[in-house]
Amino acid sequence: MIRLKKSPIHIENLHKSYPMGKEKLHVLKGIQLDVKEGEFIAILGPSGSGKSTLMNIIGCIDVMDEGIYELDGTSVKANNEDELAAIRNKLVGFIFQKFNLLAKYTALDNVAMPLYCRGLSREEAHTKAKTYLKLVGLEDRMHHKPNELSGGQQQRVAVARALCGEPSILLADEPTGNLDSKTGEDILTLFDQLKDQNHTIVLITHDHETAKRADRIIHLLDGVIHKEEICIKEKKTG
Repeated sequence: MIRLKKSPIHIENLHKSYPMGKEKLHVLKGIQLDVKEGEFIAILGPSGSGKSTLMNIIGCIDVMDEGIYELDGTSVKANNEDELAAIRNKLVGFIFQKFNLLAKYTALDNVAMPLYCRGLSREEAHTKAKTYLKLVGLEDRMHHKPNELSGGQQQRVAVARALCGEPSILLADEPTGNLDSKTGEDILTLFDQLKDQNHTIVLITHDHETAKRADRIIHLLDGVIHKEEICIKEKKTG
């Protein structure tokens, strides 16, 4: 079983605002959030609720104005751009709605890309990438380019790429948004399997039915956590 590293997320009194002329737009207003190792949470909210801003801060793409954010025990408040990039590459695996695959490269090279950035040789990176392509059921498509793959297969490549760096968390931004319902269900089933293997997943979505696949839903509204919802799962049989 392939497992990610220990991954506590600890956020205290997180605030974020952006300048709007002479004033400020307060987007996040005192967020408190803890995510346990191996937990699958969904951050749910309508457009303008602040979920994209919170996602960017969790993913070390943006920084907060004030508060505490610790990812795997690392404080990410006072880091410069190079340090944030290093934290992202080491601790966060991203899965995007639009896949964000590089068109001229094969699935194998797309998955290996984060490892190239860490300085691994092509042979080392490919060996590891093949393991994760097998994990998502695409070992027979590894030499195909994105335009030779279906939408669901491209998203599986994106999942394998996110896993390949063995990050602390998987951060999934509307990962089924560009997929038909059946293919979207297949991707969510894959997330269920990753959760069962103790992977920590943070899912960003505006869809409540999608969010219900998580262990816990964080309802975000107007920059604050409006409520939390524990998801009751049906027992697996057979």
